[in-house]
Amino acid sequence: MGGDFAPASEVGGALIALSKLGRDVEIVLVGREDVLRAALDKHPESKGETRLSVLHAPDVVTMSDEPSSIVKGRKESSLYMGLDMMRRGDADGFVSAGNTGGVMATATMLCGRIPGVSRPTIGTFFPTLTNKPTLVVDIGANVDSKPRFLHDFAVMGSVFAHLMLGIERPTVGLLNVGEEKSKGTEVARETHELLSNSTVNFYGNVEGRDILKGTVDIVVCDGFEGNIVLKFAESILTFLKERFKAYANRGLLQKLTIAAFRPVLRKVLSGLDYQEYGGVPLLGINGVVIIGHGSGSPLALSNMILRAVEVVRKDVNGTIQRALHEAAQQKDLP
Repeated sequence: MGGDFAPASEVGGALIALSKLGRDVEIVLVGREDVLRAALDKHPESKGETRLSVLHAPDVVTMSDEPSSIVKGRKESSLYMGLDMMRRGDADGFVSAGNTGGVMATATMLCGRIPGVSRPTIGTFFPTLTNKPTLVVDIGANVDSKPRFLHDFAVMGSVFAHLMLGIERPTVGLLNVGEEKSKGTEVARETHELLSNSTVNFYGNVEGRDILKGTVDIVVCDGFEGNIVLKFAESILTFLKERFKAYANRGLLQKLTIAAFRPVLRKVLSGLDYQEYGGVPLLGINGVVIIGHGSGSPLALSNMILRAVEVVRKDVNGTIQRALHEAAQQKDLP
């Protein structure tokens, strides 16, 4: 209920996802029942769909609400009730395009962390010049991260990339201002030392330009830097579209040129569209949580649901727990 176009995108996305999923998957729409029913009435294909149900939640958490207030005072909100379903075992995963901070805080307090996880993290895929994306963690869940946190991000990211992308031994790079291990802050230098002696396939330091080049499979960074990188990357598509539009408005010849190359441009730029990747995983939570962009379309929401199903089926959380246990056995972590 908290997205920019809720619940139209959520309802549309759920129906698209169901059309691609088997009969063993059910989706529960959590929110104000009258609003959800009205949105469903606009989709004739929803009639008689037994895999789709509605759970009434009278309260709605907005983007401006304080995340810490949800657990204490917003227990009738769709955000709380949906996550509580997962906590009780009545749902296997939770998907939301609402308040990111609210989802993370509520999921952490309600469901707890996977044993061995120092801090949960949010990661997202970036397109690259290679044929596979780069996973960047953290993109905003934690700021002022300690080296131990960054180590755990690397382990969780490696598990996610291995299971979701099929990469046997994902390479991990540490985002820094230079490639030399002596570069960066004290936290960066300590993290470099920690990752160099860890169970992950550590490449070394990487710079911002290496993300889109696809130099490594996973880029690890503090949430402060990661969120800046993410927001800048999200602006690139809008910037390019506006530049092409401005060029086309110069005259008839320019309009014809853009029209001729439109199919190619659409294909090239599609890789920069966040909606193609769906939502981002909240890694480290004792449950499957996928967080999406507030302005996500039905396509984006459906991809989020499909990703949640895949994360459940591939037991990403169980594998993360085993990987962190192995890392802890190998070396005493600070």
